[in-house]
Amino acid sequence: MSKLTKNQKIAQEKVDAGKFYTLAEAVDLVKEITFTKFDASLDVDVRLGVDPRKANQMVRGVVTLPNGTGKQVRVLVLCNSDAEAAAKAAGADYVGLDEYIDKIKGGWTDIDVIITQPAIMGKIGALGRILGPRGLMPNPKSGTVTVDVAKAVEEVKKGKIDFKVDKNGIVHSSVGKVSFDPQAARENVREFINTLIKLKPATAKGTYIKSIYLSSTMSPGIKIDPKSIDE
Repeated sequence: MSKLTKNQKIAQEKVDAGKFYTLAEAVDLVKEITFTKFDASLDVDVRLGVDPRKANQMVRGVVTLPNGTGKQVRVLVLCNSDAEAAAKAAGADYVGLDEYIDKIKGGWTDIDVIITQPAIMGKIGALGRILGPRGLMPNPKSGTVTVDVAKAVEEVKKGKIDFKVDKNGIVHSSVGKVSFDPQAARENVREFINTLIKLKPATAKGTYIKSIYLSSTMSPGIKIDPKSIDE
């Protein structure tokens, strides 16, 4: 087992693992215990009272963070020629079709989001083995398969993210950067949690939001009191 660095020891000493922090306290504390030289991501992990093995308890959705993600999202739009100009005007970083499909087949995945049209999905299906493991496969449920590719690009650039509960019943997402103003960070976390609450499956029984942890890249997790989210 590797030894903790000086900063890791400081961070662990500042976080009371048995305490429930308010959202405001957690945001302030995560800033205090983040020592990375880069602008670390602000991450939220939520354990849900669902059984993801059951189709009627799968929690998946999208949310537009009110203050964006804090990072430049590289967007590729695979579309017909008649939609190219609108996609470019909306801010897409790469726009085209066959040439980019060939690049992806060759191993190119230097992008964060792929948006496409329903009519194009037949061509993209063969890329599943490459895009699927990287979370890049377009999906109607996440809004990345749409007839209005320009609108989809605008939403992604403004801070729209998609999420899905994993096999352990946990939803993990980055909701900004540690450098964010505390109020902006709280607003993003609040929007994310409230979106999860709205997506509660009717078949989920018992406690739905079991735990919420806030952390940054390489920092310890800070346990948040769910009741404090809307304070």
